[in-house]
Amino acid sequence: MSELALHPVAQDLLFREARTANTFTDEPVTDEQLRAVYDLVKYAPTAYNQAPLRIVLVRSDEARERLLPHMAEGNRPKTASAPLVAILAADNEFHEELPALLPHFPQAKDLLFADRPVREESALLNATLQAAYFILGVRAAGLAAGPMTGFDFPGVRKEFLDDDHTPLMIVNIGRPGDNAWYPRSPRLAYDEVTTTI
Repeated sequence: MSELALHPVAQDLLFREARTANTFTDEPVTDEQLRAVYDLVKYAPTAYNQAPLRIVLVRSDEARERLLPHMAEGNRPKTASAPLVAILAADNEFHEELPALLPHFPQAKDLLFADRPVREESALLNATLQAAYFILGVRAAGLAAGPMTGFDFPGVRKEFLDDDHTPLMIVNIGRPGDNAWYPRSPRLAYDEVTTTI
C-alpha cells in the first residue's frame, strides 16, 4: 500500500514523469486552461494570505518579440516556440489587498507591512512559493512547464512590469514538441537531505 493518498497516475503527472520542456507543439494554450490552473494554485499557502504573485501572460507576437531580446541566448528558441509564456512576478505593493484577503486582521497592512523593504522580502519569498504551485498547476492541466531564470531581470522589469513588481521567473507553457527533454539528471536521496534530531 502506498504511503501517499494521491493516485500513482497523478504522482507521475505532477512529479516523476514531469519534465522541463525545451520544445513545444503549436497547439494553443487557452484562457480557460489557464483559469483552471489558477483556480487550483490560488490555494497555495502564503504568510498572512498575502498572495503576492502576479502573472503577465505573453501571448501576442508583438509581446513575444519584446520579450525575446531579454532572454538568455540559449533560452530564446524555447520561448519563441512556446504557445504561451508567463512572466511570474512578486507584487511589492501586495499589502494594498490585505484588508480584503485577511478580513479578520485588516490592520496587518499597516502594522506589519508599512515598510517597503519588509514587503519586498516577504513578497519575494511568498510569490516564489506560489510560483512553485503554478508549475504544478500547469502540469495538472496536462501541459508542460518550462520555468527559467536565464533572462535579463532589469530588462524584463522595465519592459513588462514596473518598479512595484519584481520578476521571479519566466515559464514557457504548452504541449511538449519533438525532442523536448534533456536526459533526466540525478536527484539526491532522502537520507542525503534529511536530518532527524
